[in-house]
Amino acid sequence: MNDINNVNKIIEKECDKLKNLLIQKNTDYGNSAINPLRIFSSASSLEQIKVRMDDKLSRIKNLQEKENKVKSETIEDTMFDLAGYIILYFVAKNIQGKNNDVRNG
Repeated sequence: MNDINNVNKIIEKECDKLKNLLIQKNTDYGNSAINPLRIFSSASSLEQIKVRMDDKLSRIKNLQEKENKVKSETIEDTMFDLAGYIILYFVAKNIQGKNNDVRNG
């Protein structure tokens, strides 16, 4: 049965998975979503994150159209990545509120 306690535990588990993935990637890639190197783009961190979200939405659309033809990534993997970028967007907004400009990182 899907009682509220069971659903709440599942929510907690999925949020913990996403949290752990974001922390691991942030550690592995040196805070690059919030403080990008800006070798090719001078866009703000927020704009760069929004571009990544757009890319993930495009990928979801393409994966749906190709059904099971793409083996390297599933729609669920891409949706999980999108959820991560949404969280990173709010992290960047939080930092921007403290620094007035995320680009100054």
